[in-house]
Amino acid sequence: MICWMNGKFVESTELSVSPTDHGYLYGLGFFETFRTYLNQPFLWDEHCARIQKALEEYRITMSYTFEELRNVIIELNNRNGHTDGYFRLNISAGEGGIGLANTHYPNPNVIIFRKELQPISRGQEKNAVWLNTVRNSPEQEIRYKSHHYANNVRARFELPSLKNLEGFFVNAEGCVAEGITSNIFWVIENELYTPSLSTGILPGITRQHVMNLANEAGFNIYEGQYTPQDLESADECFLTTSIQELIPIRGLGEKCFLGNKGAIYRNLHKMYIASIEEG
Repeated sequence: MICWMNGKFVESTELSVSPTDHGYLYGLGFFETFRTYLNQPFLWDEHCARIQKALEEYRITMSYTFEELRNVIIELNNRNGHTDGYFRLNISAGEGGIGLANTHYPNPNVIIFRKELQPISRGQEKNAVWLNTVRNSPEQEIRYKSHHYANNVRARFELPSLKNLEGFFVNAEGCVAEGITSNIFWVIENELYTPSLSTGILPGITRQHVMNLANEAGFNIYEGQYTPQDLESADECFLTTSIQELIPIRGLGEKCFLGNKGAIYRNLHKMYIASIEEG
């Protein structure tokens, strides 16, 4: 797999990071996952804005512009047969020695990974289960997509596979939070619900895009703190991710939803695909 690190295209087997990188020692690093359509990274500006906010808060200064990184993404596709790819932009704090003496990180390690996309089966349903692992609280007011990922890994251990099954977190207060790799929406009487950011969830890029589309379509959207029983009273339930788009949920334990027959899911996914085609 060809990757890009700190200005150079390299094979993944040649990548190396110092053990004194604070991304390794202390988990101080951030990442974005996204895909391209027709060689263009989708919702690129939104992904850049989210990671930039994290970098600023944690005093990590990157020497590359996001336009330069966008060109790298396109070149990685070109070097892999001119096909679209699944990408991870990873920025770790950089070398800092042992201890918390640093007050600024001017030399982060910047890596762009690319792997082949699995074919999208739009409308393919998943089931879901409630997780025993409780969603941890973010280190700051709003969660960033950071190297602090052990909570997600622990939750992943509860499931045999993520291919056809997603796990739903609740937070320490018992409120519905998010999936292991997704944000959650549900529909009650043609109105759309999703956990608010105050529950400690990641402000998903696809989540916000879908909310914008729902506003355009005139749907009522409610963000709040909800119990599992609130979600289980829904008619429809679906997930959002940057790679798999909108995923209909068929069942949650003994509860059955409309799955890919849900009218609001179908409407929003149609609008989502149209927004991709519009660029």
